[in-house]
Amino acid sequence: MDWNHYHFRSVWPLPAPPATVYAALERAEDYPRWWPQVRAVTRLDDETGVITIRSALPYALTSTVRATRRDQAAGVLEVTLSGDIDGWARWTVTPGDPGTLARYDQEVRVRKPLLRRLAVPGRPLFRLNHRLMMRAGRRGLLRHLEAV
Repeated sequence: MDWNHYHFRSVWPLPAPPATVYAALERAEDYPRWWPQVRAVTRLDDETGVITIRSALPYALTSTVRATRRDQAAGVLEVTLSGDIDGWARWTVTPGDPGTLARYDQEVRVRKPLLRRLAVPGRPLFRLNHRLMMRAGRRGLLRHLEAV
């Protein structure tokens, strides 16, 4: 088993139309306004940016993010990541009952040296840290959508 490999999935039911949710998720540079653990997003060009995240544990992860698929008709936003974590992440936005389901899938390998050294004992904490981050992200997006 590769202890530095992770696959995450979160599903967020949201009381807003899919087009509204897609538009909010498409604007990654706005994430720090509504998602507390997304500390910074710096857009480098139309397809690439740098993101820094930090959740409950005392470490930050910084990665370069490159858009690989933007398909509003299918409700898909997909990126590759390279840096402290390497891999991919995808939002899939579909109609829900009522509103929208936003599914987040991510498959990554940790590259940050300290986290690699702590892979075995830290894995349960790293997974919990991710769940806390995703829960806070959903709450933040709900507030953001209410304000739109």
